[in-house]
Amino acid sequence: MSRSLPFRSAEHVAQVACHVSELLDVLWGRGQEAAAAGPLPPSQFRALTVIEDQERVNQRTLGEVLGSRPSSVSRLCDRLEAAGLVERLASPTSRREVELRLSRRGSAVLEDFRASRAREIEAVLQTMSPAQLRTLADGLEQFQDAAAAHIAPGAADVEGRGPSEAIA
Repeated sequence: MSRSLPFRSAEHVAQVACHVSELLDVLWGRGQEAAAAGPLPPSQFRALTVIEDQERVNQRTLGEVLGSRPSSVSRLCDRLEAAGLVERLASPTSRREVELRLSRRGSAVLEDFRASRAREIEAVLQTMSPAQLRTLADGLEQFQDAAAAHIAPGAADVEGRGPSEAIA
């Protein structure tokens, strides 16, 4: 459904962005069915991307980034470890802390998951003109920078990642 209303406010653009986000969820859901690793729940995807970005992270920091309670994060990490997606390691700075890092399987699952998402998006983008693609890319890059700065000031310069990957 095309929405060609003029941009009236940040509120209007937010509504359009929410609608696009819902459409992306539908596309990505379809793509997950074809992914070799199978479906990956959104909470697990977010946790894996945080762990990947941090390289090693403790559960407290993971919970802060995700905005989740410690008990929820603990259960999430138990599921990720049981699935072989993360490894728990003793912290080199504190014997009381445990750090999380992606396992090889976790890295492979993220790669496969992202590839399936990209295929679904690319199929839609193929229907757009080069001018539309340039405009969309410019807007998404600007949104990525603004969102990264909003989430974590100083993190707006994420290199080599698409908009959803940098802030997921």
